[in-house]
Amino acid sequence: MSDLHSVRQWAHELIAQHLDDTWSFDFDHARRRAGLCSYTKRRITVSRYLAARYDDDENRQILLHEIAHALVGPAAAHGPAWRRTAAQLGYTGGRTHPGEAADELAPWVGECPSGHVVYRHRRTTRRISCAVCSPTFDPRHAFTWTHRTITPATRRAAATPR
Repeated sequence: MSDLHSVRQWAHELIAQHLDDTWSFDFDHARRRAGLCSYTKRRITVSRYLAARYDDDENRQILLHEIAHALVGPAAAHGPAWRRTAAQLGYTGGRTHPGEAADELAPWVGECPSGHVVYRHRRTTRRISCAVCSPTFDPRHAFTWTHRTITPATRRAAATPR
């Protein structure tokens, strides 16, 4: 598990090495995505919740992923130019991060009749059925949703490395 101060230091070093001084770094409160490159704000952010649970190498890879986005621009998306640039930086991952999400911070918990559980950070607007039980919507496998309160203590614990 990484120390958030170390992640911040790595980010500043990598930005200084590969980008100009108009770019900045910060942590955000994302619970499902690991990092973000904002072209309009010229800022790279990393989820404080997820960075606290990932190891040092994973966090460095997330930073390299986002720096590659900053270098190639928004039109490149995850295409060949981005892949080439990311590889030159030393990035070894894929288009998305396969790591865990901060499910303990999801206020909506859905359970299908077979007992499968899913987590949502926003209230669903339509009925959803379990993809494990049926590949298409099937009302027999619809989720029953429960709302849970996420306390400030839970948020602090999620942002603290274990």
